[in-house]
Amino acid sequence: MEKPNEKLEKLAIDTVRILSADAVQKANSGHPGTAMALAPMGHVLWTKFLNYNPHNPDFVNRDRFILSAGHACILQYSFLYLTGYDLSLDDIKQFRQLNSKTAGHPEYGLAPGVDVTTGPLGQGFANGVGFAIGQKHLAARYNKPGFDLFNYNIYSIVSDGDMMEGVTSEAASLAGHLELGNLIYLYDDNHISIEGSTDIAFNEDVSARFRAYGWHVQEVNDVNDTHALELALINAKAESQKPSLIRVRSLIAYGSPNKSGTAGSHGSPLGADEVKLVKEFFGFDPEKSFNVPDEVLKYYREKGERGVKKEEKWNELFAKYKEKYPELAAEFETAFKGDLPQGWADKLPTFKASDPKMATRQASGKVLNAIASALPNLLGGAADLAPSTETNLKEEFSFTSENRAGRNFHFGIREHAMGSALNGMSLTKGLIPFGATFLQFADYMRPPIRLAAIMKISPVFVYTHDSIGLGEDGTTHQPVEHLASLRAIPNVTVIRPADANETTYAWKVAVEKKGGPTVLVFTRQALPILDQDKFAKASNLEKGAYVVSKESGNPDLLLLATGSEVALVLQAQEKLEAEGISTRVVSMPSWELFEAQDAAYKESVLPKASRKRLAVEMASPQGWHKYTTDEGDTLCMTTFGESAPADDLYKHFGFTVDNVVAKAKALLG
Repeated sequence: MEKPNEKLEKLAIDTVRILSADAVQKANSGHPGTAMALAPMGHVLWTKFLNYNPHNPDFVNRDRFILSAGHACILQYSFLYLTGYDLSLDDIKQFRQLNSKTAGHPEYGLAPGVDVTTGPLGQGFANGVGFAIGQKHLAARYNKPGFDLFNYNIYSIVSDGDMMEGVTSEAASLAGHLELGNLIYLYDDNHISIEGSTDIAFNEDVSARFRAYGWHVQEVNDVNDTHALELALINAKAESQKPSLIRVRSLIAYGSPNKSGTAGSHGSPLGADEVKLVKEFFGFDPEKSFNVPDEVLKYYREKGERGVKKEEKWNELFAKYKEKYPELAAEFETAFKGDLPQGWADKLPTFKASDPKMATRQASGKVLNAIASALPNLLGGAADLAPSTETNLKEEFSFTSENRAGRNFHFGIREHAMGSALNGMSLTKGLIPFGATFLQFADYMRPPIRLAAIMKISPVFVYTHDSIGLGEDGTTHQPVEHLASLRAIPNVTVIRPADANETTYAWKVAVEKKGGPTVLVFTRQALPILDQDKFAKASNLEKGAYVVSKESGNPDLLLLATGSEVALVLQAQEKLEAEGISTRVVSMPSWELFEAQDAAYKESVLPKASRKRLAVEMASPQGWHKYTTDEGDTLCMTTFGESAPADDLYKHFGFTVDNVVAKAKALLG
């Protein structure tokens, strides 16, 4: 005979299974099987291990939970509702419906208690590495003897699909190398994917693979054995050096007489008749839907209420910390609120026109190092390219398994994982993370850039070697379509500065930006520093586009350019003006910032009456036609590049003063 608490726990777990089946069935869309199978796992986490406060989802020292198997999100929504978050049973009933909090995959900022938006498999796994880095860094900077302020763990449920994705391999390798012992991942080994049994494509020894990465690996052979799950999680928490993976065997759609263990329960509703059979299997009334017994709701709500006292205790500890370490406490509070230290912008450098030519990547490095001391929460690195991308903070140490206070990150040649980890770091309130590689390799980072835009978080993605101007590395390394591709992502701010001073203000925008990621695009090749006494001030970059050099009279022609091409069109302007052609030069470093300006400002830069316009950019012309009008033209890249010295490439592809002048004259007839 079961003990009363065991009977209640079984009823609670089965209630979650039924809720999952009902919600997916009502939506007529979703993935019921995994949620049904993993109800015991969720139960153990939310009742015995996760540190959280449902009344304050942003509790600073809460454990982070990531559902990397995001298709099983109804499992997470069920526990959020049951434990007392601001999520109702009606929200569960509105699963996957328009304007509902309960979207088809977990979305940060939509449902309370969701710490990160996971969609593409593998992203949540890799986000967790960034979360783990964030916790370790906060602890190293702020924890003091007797004040263990930041000691939370990062828990995740991951799937067979996650294990197949390449980004998972990169992230797991990085986590093992950095010895991120605050990672505790539960791997749902259910052997089922959409096409059927996973053995049609996947039969590796995952446990052996993760041991090779340096992870602590345990195995639980039945997810319904909650005692075994508890012991494994206790062991994982005790392992402080290695990240933990617990391989848990489950039966997808457990309780479904006809669909358990089959792909038919993975991506589709069970069907109304089958849901009734599931309810009968678990002893529920088959005619009742969304049935949550009072004793189950009471049980889970009591578990959730424990978090209130945990946060109160933490707040008391932080109050004492503020008395003993007032400066550190104030620094953290400022950063946590998303504010910047007073006077930080005074550190921004100004470059002189008389200075030697300078690549914008080099200027970027100088800006970073100038502001680093004023922004202690600015940290980042590169995918093995810090010397090339100029992203090393020279007065700071590296973040390693021995030094968690380091601010220089060595992500290795793992661009996929770097982008995803940056998102996890950015979601650690108080940090301003950046990561760098060549613009060509933005292709490897598109999912995390897109997800950062969806989540409205603000990591800084730094890309150098931005055009055919990088020269001899050739076609494979010369980005052509990348600017257009990045500009196409909603809520991403792309900035390609024209010189060192525009680079200064590009970083200012990136550091101050809230509500979306910033992409900074820099040159490999040296560029002249524009004379701010002769031309407009570089601070105008903050408006996205501005008249950098005025015309002599009513403009006959507008020359539009970004990045290194601004210097080119300024030279062309001189020739055109000498021939009596009144020419305006507009620097357009950020289309997104320009589009945010009011109509009057836009008209002042690009007058509607001036329709003869030539856009010059060593990239795809896609998107420029909005600004050039039907009477304008583009000088852009319509093919891939070639391997040759940069100057030879400029001539070959027509990025010369004479060709700009010729195309301008052709426009004017």
